[in-house]
Amino acid sequence: MPASVDQIRDLIVTTLPRLRRFARTITRHPADADDLVQIAIERALLRFEQWRPESKFESWMFGIIRNAWIDEVRSRQRHDRVFLPEESGERVGDASSEAQLNRLSMQRALLALPEEQRMAVALVLIEGLSYKEAADVLEVPIGTVTSRLARGREALQKSLS
Repeated sequence: MPASVDQIRDLIVTTLPRLRRFARTITRHPADADDLVQIAIERALLRFEQWRPESKFESWMFGIIRNAWIDEVRSRQRHDRVFLPEESGERVGDASSEAQLNRLSMQRALLALPEEQRMAVALVLIEGLSYKEAADVLEVPIGTVTSRLARGREALQKSLS
């Protein structure tokens, strides 16, 4: 039996923090991430009957976010646009805190990864999807996910050591 729009809304509310985190990881910019999540939610609500309740809702939404991001990147390339500059007013907390410095170092290292590695790391290591689920979201074979994760982990280790 297909899900109702109310069920989809409830699932969206439950998974919103993970959706925002994934979007921020792939876009590298909070404003772009918020726009991307909004687009994905709109698409999910318009096409809620496409979700199959036997599959993981998060995986379906991550796929929508990924596809929306691909559409956005292509649109920007076609229109010769550039990415937004770093948000100058973003607060980073107490810079002397070792935990804060470690978090910022990790964030910088993650954002420096190539997009395909960053997406694989975000889905498997941050969001906890299985390799198969990540492969389905990214529309690539499991071996490709494994390879991207290995290269991503290696790059993260090098940049953090």
